[in-house]
Amino acid sequence: MLNRVNLETAIAAHSAGIQPVVSPELLSPPPTVLDLSAENTALCDAGDRLMEVLDEYVDTQLELHGVRVAIGQYNENRVIYRHSDLFDSEAAARSIHLGIDLFASTGTEIYSPLPATVHSIGFNDAIGDYGPTVILEHRLDGITFFTLYGHLASSSVSRLKEGQALTAGAQVATMGNRQENGGWSPHLHFQLIRDIGDWHGNYPGVASSSERDLWLNLCPDPITLLRGVKHKG
Repeated sequence: MLNRVNLETAIAAHSAGIQPVVSPELLSPPPTVLDLSAENTALCDAGDRLMEVLDEYVDTQLELHGVRVAIGQYNENRVIYRHSDLFDSEAAARSIHLGIDLFASTGTEIYSPLPATVHSIGFNDAIGDYGPTVILEHRLDGITFFTLYGHLASSSVSRLKEGQALTAGAQVATMGNRQENGGWSPHLHFQLIRDIGDWHGNYPGVASSSERDLWLNLCPDPITLLRGVKHKG
């Protein structure tokens, strides 16, 4: 496995060339940070109304803070995932978020932060899953790593081809709506992946608490690639 420091050092060395993943205009004023953790009891107790309550919470926070983007945090313990059989299993329920979410309007354009090659494309249509998904491959200073973009619009993904080269700042896709993005409020799940293994068009975005350290090492905090975005860490 690649050393964490080597990857983070390579990204830092090329920080001047990192392009925003969403339009800079959407990031001014700065996005607000959401609480999607177990401490947000309104979400945890929503039951079958979870998606509706989540919509209300996101919209309220955007309006309250006068911003157009809201941040869902990395390494956050989200028991709300257990509304879906995809994450709630007897073996190991998964609730640790491995990426950063950018909640914004359906159709928001998504860009590549660095030069890339389209590694794979997937349509993960289970309830609670990514929906249309794109994984990009990047190479910096001899280090290969990957970024994942989930909850996209099908029409925007269909124009991509595996192996296609993208420049830094090139459009990857747009945010999808609830009917196609796994059932979620419109947002981008953005994840940094150290080693893709045999995964193709998909990769775990949520880990179990018992394997938290393993998955956080495989998927470092992607904030280093999100220009103009800050979170609580």
